Amino acid sequence: MAAQPSFSQKFLTSSITRRGFCAGALLLLTAARAQKKPHDGFLQAILRQMAALGNGPALLNSYIVNTGPRANDFDLTQGTVAYVYDNALAGLLMLAAGHRREAQRIGQALALAQAHDRKFTDGRLRNSYAAGPMAIPAKLPGFWNAKTHQWDEDPYQTGTDTGPVAWAMLLWTALGMDKPANSAGNFLDKQLRAPMGYYGGFYGYDSSQQKLTWQSTEQNLDLAVAFRKLGRSKDAAHAAAFVHAAYDARAGLFKAGLTPEGKPSAMVAADAGIWPYLAGLGSAASATSAIGKLQHGLGIGFSSASHGIWLEGTAFAALALKRMKNPLSEDFMQTVSANLSPQGYVYATVAPMLSTGLTVGPSLQKGVPEQRFNYYRRPSLSATSWAGLAALDVNPLA
Repeated sequence: MAAQPSFSQKFLTSSITRRGFCAGALLLLTAARAQKKPHDGFLQAILRQMAALGNGPALLNSYIVNTGPRANDFDLTQGTVAYVYDNALAGLLMLAAGHRREAQRIGQALALAQAHDRKFTDGRLRNSYAAGPMAIPAKLPGFWNAKTHQWDEDPYQTGTDTGPVAWAMLLWTALGMDKPANSAGNFLDKQLRAPMGYYGGFYGYDSSQQKLTWQSTEQNLDLAVAFRKLGRSKDAAHAAAFVHAAYDARAGLFKAGLTPEGKPSAMVAADAGIWPYLAGLGSAASATSAIGKLQHGLGIGFSSASHGIWLEGTAFAALALKRMKNPLSEDFMQTVSANLSPQGYVYATVAPMLSTGLTVGPSLQKGVPEQRFNYYRRPSLSATSWAGLAALDVNPLA
């Protein structure tokens, strides 16, 4: 922007002929056309990763991990992972930006994974698959465990949460792929429907999966939107009823959900607090209240247990603030844009590590504590996708 006044001054003080004026106008028009749209940087980073996978149905790595001596356990377990939620979100961004073919590649990969699971035939999706071209049967992510000298899988990655299934349904519906979306919806109704809303999902390995009886405000919100877009109004209302019940009028915001014992969680979570506004199930005031509770400088944490900035949440908070015409949106987007990796992806966090206050799942071994769920400063597909949607001003939950 600083270069424009000097250019204008130079242009105006020179001798203006008709030819000079036309040449100057053409130069300005060409420069304007060459300028990138605000979402292009985030979008192009994702498209580059997609192009590297060749042609055909494929899923993107959720994180670009460290390798070599800098790698830690997170890098080991996340190196080959393509989370369903992250990929569905990236597909929705590409679709919104006019890249339907690339979005279809993800939608088709998820449909193949659903139809060709190594064990289940009930319409479910796993939480994640192996990144890259989709194999048949669908390949799950894993890692070599140097301590036990064997190939290991993660019990969360092989499990099924209701939220990621809902996001796949959102992408499928946007692509006109109603058949896999309805199959997933039927699975949710048969396996995870609660008296109000839906349960959390399933956790563990194929032969011993546990049903998760906690209930998430965010995941029920995802389902309410997915079922509504699919035309399943009764199922949408069943999920939405849980979201409405999670509103705390005294605090002016939505709580995170219910524990397995049916007790309300005291946690304030970014997605549960902000997404109801984006989905039309909450107000601008409730989202603003949640942002205020979670704000750390010019960004927000994952939850009230976080002590730093979670960039994915900061991006979708920026989208919500933009739709409220709140100038804080620009500040949040500046924070996001200041945290780009060399590959063009947005990092997951500003600090090296961020606590969420959650655990990955129940412990599968007696005497072994539950694994804590933390984010690390790695290039993140979901953070980059939300940044692209916020820059484009597209609300995937509308």
